[in-house]
Amino acid sequence: MASNTIVERVAADLSNYPPFDVLEPAAVQDIASSIAIHYHEEGEMIFRKGDTLREAAFMVMKGAVRLFDSIDGQEVLVDLCDEGDIFGVRAIFGGSIYMLSAQVAEESLIYEMPAEKVRALIAASNAVSMFFAGEFAKSMQVMERSLTNAFDQHKLRYSEQSCRSFLEHETLEVKPVTSVITCAPDISILDAAKIMSDCNIGSILVVSRNNHPLGIITDTDLRKKVVAQPGAVNERPVRDIMSSPVYTITGNKTVADMVMLMVKTKLRHFCVTEDGTPDSALVGIISEHDIITSEGNNPAVIMKEIMASEQVGQLKVERDKAENLLRIYIRQDVAVHFISNIITEINDAVIVKAIRFSIAALELEGMRMPGIPFCWLSLGSEGRKEQLLRTDQDNALLYADPPSGREKETHAYFVALGRKVTGMLEQSGFVLCPAEVMASNDEWCQPISVWIGYFSRWILTPEPKALMNATIFFDFRPVYGDTTLAAELKKGIFEEMSRGRGFLEFFAKNALQNPPPLGFFRNFLVEKSRDHANEFDIKSRAMMPLSDAARLLIYEQKIPDYLSTVERFQKLADLLPAEKDLCLEAAAAYEFLMRLRVVNGLEQGGSGRYIKPESLNKIDRQMLRNVFSTIGQVQKTLNMRFQLDYIRD
Repeated sequence: MASNTIVERVAADLSNYPPFDVLEPAAVQDIASSIAIHYHEEGEMIFRKGDTLREAAFMVMKGAVRLFDSIDGQEVLVDLCDEGDIFGVRAIFGGSIYMLSAQVAEESLIYEMPAEKVRALIAASNAVSMFFAGEFAKSMQVMERSLTNAFDQHKLRYSEQSCRSFLEHETLEVKPVTSVITCAPDISILDAAKIMSDCNIGSILVVSRNNHPLGIITDTDLRKKVVAQPGAVNERPVRDIMSSPVYTITGNKTVADMVMLMVKTKLRHFCVTEDGTPDSALVGIISEHDIITSEGNNPAVIMKEIMASEQVGQLKVERDKAENLLRIYIRQDVAVHFISNIITEINDAVIVKAIRFSIAALELEGMRMPGIPFCWLSLGSEGRKEQLLRTDQDNALLYADPPSGREKETHAYFVALGRKVTGMLEQSGFVLCPAEVMASNDEWCQPISVWIGYFSRWILTPEPKALMNATIFFDFRPVYGDTTLAAELKKGIFEEMSRGRGFLEFFAKNALQNPPPLGFFRNFLVEKSRDHANEFDIKSRAMMPLSDAARLLIYEQKIPDYLSTVERFQKLADLLPAEKDLCLEAAAAYEFLMRLRVVNGLEQGGSGRYIKPESLNKIDRQMLRNVFSTIGQVQKTLNMRFQLDYIRD
């Protein structure tokens, strides 16, 4: 056991750096007594990528530690930690292995903190909880930026989202193609081109007699070195134009490994050999296409398959893949805003395809499009780009005012279209809305003049009960068709709001209907109904108060963009400087709630709305306490901003 003098010295050192600088002396003394002190010389490894996580986090007290990734023996620096920096925080939040290697950059003094002690501090202190949550998020962002910056630098054709999706698949192995088409180095270029054409392939490997890779010929080689060159070259041997040497690797490479390798080498094809060198036999080949389509879990591939599908059943298959993708992302602690963007794009693709299937089906039944612009609207959580799990449908159909005399036939067509589409979405796993807030309902399939009338009534003569039911419609988002109709509707809403001055106050009062359960686990607000007795309703008790507040404030500011709750709070942080910190806290709180609901939904095989309090770990309980506090502050701010204490029911 460390002497009192050493413990006091360690406690004094810790007190100079966050999060320990905000703790009571007794708490700092307690963790200081549990810390192991290690001296390391330059070059020593603290842990390596792939090592089993230790039950400890590390703090650099003197010196520096470099965090790096290793791709085919080449080191890629990810971060440099110096005095006061904490690393290895994955051990605190769970996981199995290290994703990076840590090496001492100069002689260093490292404090090793038991993960159990840190978890206890997190459970006991809001400040410590938020600090380590931030450190964990930062560690993910550092890795994300490393890949993103590399792609930007080399101007590869992948988007930022593709880059991120590769990062999130860092444990997913890329399977090489083992049925590799090869040729000898002395065959003619013409013969090689014929083999490529007959086999419908874009490249062919040139190998020796003992099947060792010598080079590669691609379509690009044929274009640049044969077609674009003067004179007859077709009869020359392929060794004259092959790209050599080839880049060889071993198998068992992850998607992240291969992406980094593509960045580093600027190559698109990699030969897999028995020992990873050109002096051993060829085993397979990994191309850019293999990386992108690995296991079918890449969102771009799922999107492509959805748009290429020819029957409704395929939509469910691909949406099931998206749910598996969601599981992977959640398991790997991918940022919620990224997950929601990906799943929204996939959901939208399913909707678009269902609409196109439905239009074609109606035409076969003799019902043709009336030649009038229309727009399919997603409402509620899908309208806010937050429907990660396949919950019930909320949608509507908006179309341009038809010419006089054609009102009935136009309405009949679009209602029929709405019924077809919602039916196909049901087959894809999206259950029908129990309240029938869908485009299949006559009431919610209307021309724009009727829709403006609906919103005008809700705004100019707001009734609390009607307004509660109508809030879902204020979260509309165009998914298919003429989006100018949705923009016109939004403009009409803002104009009506200018005339109905009391609307925002009623809207605000509605946003305060669900106060947060601040007496968490002492006066915990659980449900009393038979189906969900003693369960916590995360949607109504926590998520709705925040989404209602964000919707209210974004409409008050007359922002026409179609934003998620998190995006709304982030936008409001810029628009309302006095409330910037609170808005950013609310955005982070909502992301946490979305993740908690998804995790629960995936575990229970449902919507994730109802959570058993006893199933939550200490960190989640502490985070919920922070969330409830944030909700309370948000609602207090709304109360003051709209002077709700002066409004009578």
